[in-house]
Amino acid sequence: MMQSLAIASGGALGALLRYWVSTGIYGAIGRVFPWGTLFVNVSGSLVMGVLYILLVERSTLGGEWRGFLIIGLLGAFTTYSTFSMETVVLIESGEPLKAVANALASVLLCVGAAWAGVLIGRHL
Repeated sequence: MMQSLAIASGGALGALLRYWVSTGIYGAIGRVFPWGTLFVNVSGSLVMGVLYILLVERSTLGGEWRGFLIIGLLGAFTTYSTFSMETVVLIESGEPLKAVANALASVLLCVGAAWAGVLIGRHL
């Protein structure tokens, strides 16, 4: 139960942070390019890499903190961080072809799914 509460509270905070950061960037420089989302995804991936080492490999904090920070906070801040970390793990595990396949499939399938959703939504 404590793990679930930690994840839920981290998720709420992560969602708010994503909103505040991305809208702050868009407010400052406009929306000619998705800089807000790009910044959130890249910074979340960076933080995920650091936290993965500290919390998963080194186990410096308990499971509730890992759930709060990695699954909840970063999961809501950006799912790109999880994708990035999984791809890095594949590379470091000596699976570069799987890493490339994961990257290509994730980008192509997610963009394709978003496009399909737009097309479906336009017809509803």
